[in-house]
Amino acid sequence: MYRIDRKLRGPAGGAICAVFTAGSVASCRFAGDCRRGRMRWTCLTVTVGVVEKPVSQSPREIVQAAVHFQGPERLPVRMACFGCDDTCWVPCKNRDRWEGPLKVDEWGCRWEFTEMANMGQPKGHPLAGPAEHEKVTVPDYNESWRYTECGKALRAAEKEGRYTQAGIFMVLFERMHSLAGFENVLMGLLADRENAEALADKILDAHMCLVRNFQERFGPRLHSFSMTDDWGTQNAAFISMDLWYDFFLPRYRKLFSAMHEGGQDVWVHSCGKINEVIQGLIDAGADAVNLQQPRALGIEEIGRRYRGKITFESLSDIQASLPSGDAALIEGDAAALAEHWMSKRGGFVFSDYGDGAAIGAAPEAKMIMYRAFSEVSREVYGHPLPEPEPVAP
Repeated sequence: MYRIDRKLRGPAGGAICAVFTAGSVASCRFAGDCRRGRMRWTCLTVTVGVVEKPVSQSPREIVQAAVHFQGPERLPVRMACFGCDDTCWVPCKNRDRWEGPLKVDEWGCRWEFTEMANMGQPKGHPLAGPAEHEKVTVPDYNESWRYTECGKALRAAEKEGRYTQAGIFMVLFERMHSLAGFENVLMGLLADRENAEALADKILDAHMCLVRNFQERFGPRLHSFSMTDDWGTQNAAFISMDLWYDFFLPRYRKLFSAMHEGGQDVWVHSCGKINEVIQGLIDAGADAVNLQQPRALGIEEIGRRYRGKITFESLSDIQASLPSGDAALIEGDAAALAEHWMSKRGGFVFSDYGDGAAIGAAPEAKMIMYRAFSEVSREVYGHPLPEPEPVAP
């Protein structure tokens, strides 16, 4: 709230006139009497407060306006840790199981974990290489039990006016190398194309089935799909862009087109320095890309190349800034992202890295980040983020 203090004076017993614009409030107080010659004056202090108009868009409308560059009234936010989330996750059940300390997912990949609680890493691959693609156990996404929790989530989202999203973990490349090993898949892309394609198409067909089931069961109540496919090292993409466009683009395009046909937006998460891959995702039809290492990518470069072409879902850098707890770094990222990635038409969603402990990001650092992006939201769109809830000790 902005305030302007003004002192208005008039003769005692005379009228004091002031005009206040719509949306303002005023509080008045007498500051005492002043005598000048034969005239008696009354001093009045008027505090004028500019009241921000309430946001008229629902959380769903805010997200959709940002993703489609239609002018959100504030920055969309996905920070459930502070009770502020414009979106709602729609879950799909799976057959993952535990064997002692190892998790075995329903594709047969075995996950190992460190002492620090985190998502783990696939270390046991059910295939010796792409040539064994016929051994893949493909989940059956036609099974109704997988969707029994979706209705509850959708009803809650509709009651609160939130944007809904279902997800695909390891949508294509990640699932390929989780099944057959990273080096084996890279070699197969070059030296065993036929089997690499067969493996990729089995994965794609399974996920097409998942998409169709969500669409047939829930229709336009589901607003989007998100998915993961990490594509980069700290310095560059894993493969050449010629190979990426030749092998992966047609498959992504097929999947994204199916999602769009059902009326859903397409969100893709990808870690690493994927500066060239972003253009490929745009060409495939992605609406939003989740990027959690903006400093590694180069904030100015990414903004120069892609602002206005795809929506960015991001935050202060999860490697260089957020874990440090340094307010200057965290706030500097927010300011740079506002300058280079956002526009008044939209194109940005502020989101959390869900596992703060895994990256060494304290709740206090996240709160610094939240406040910084709230101020950015006020400056760019005219409204701050919702007031965050305190984190339980």
